[in-house]
Amino acid sequence: METYVVRVWVPDRPGALGQVASRIGSVGGDVVGIDILERGAGKAIDELVVTLPSSDLVGLLVTEIGQVDDAAVEEIHHLHGSLPEPGTAVLELVARVIESVPADRMSLLCGGVRDLFTAEWVSLVDLDGRTAVVSLGERAPAPAWLIAFAEGSRHLPAGSQQAATPTELTWAELPMHRVLLGMGRSKPALRAREHRQVALLGRIVDAIEL
Repeated sequence: METYVVRVWVPDRPGALGQVASRIGSVGGDVVGIDILERGAGKAIDELVVTLPSSDLVGLLVTEIGQVDDAAVEEIHHLHGSLPEPGTAVLELVARVIESVPADRMSLLCGGVRDLFTAEWVSLVDLDGRTAVVSLGERAPAPAWLIAFAEGSRHLPAGSQQAATPTELTWAELPMHRVLLGMGRSKPALRAREHRQVALLGRIVDAIEL
């Protein structure tokens, strides 16, 4: 059996996800995991873990899902190894950071964020010095740009900053330590759940010694 992670847009109405699961079953697939990434405007974006008898069925799977009214596949990729459970994976990262010595915590946090979110870049920026304390990946934006982006979001109503953030970028400010954690990837798009996870990571880590 081959295992795939499938991101799907599904109409947010009763029975729609069941219809998608039925289409997956029609090609011999089985849904073994479901995670709701985002909901709003009558749509839900779900991440499904699907097993298929053969990789040759991927194209047919996408076609079948598209047969459900207003449903579409955003992204699909083969899963190598096991998919970490989103909630416990974040907690495990927090635990590793807290259990490490303070001198290692910044680099451990950035490396963990990169691995957990399959980020193309991660940057931890000093807000006062406007320089990168830790920078992973070649596509990280300049520290000044990242700071300006976060500052430009502060005029937005409380709770809406992340909603206005592009789907290829998310960030969290750690005000006690005067640093900004940013990370990005081009695909798959970052969704509301991931924005919230990064924001919460920032809040927790900001409360410990770095």
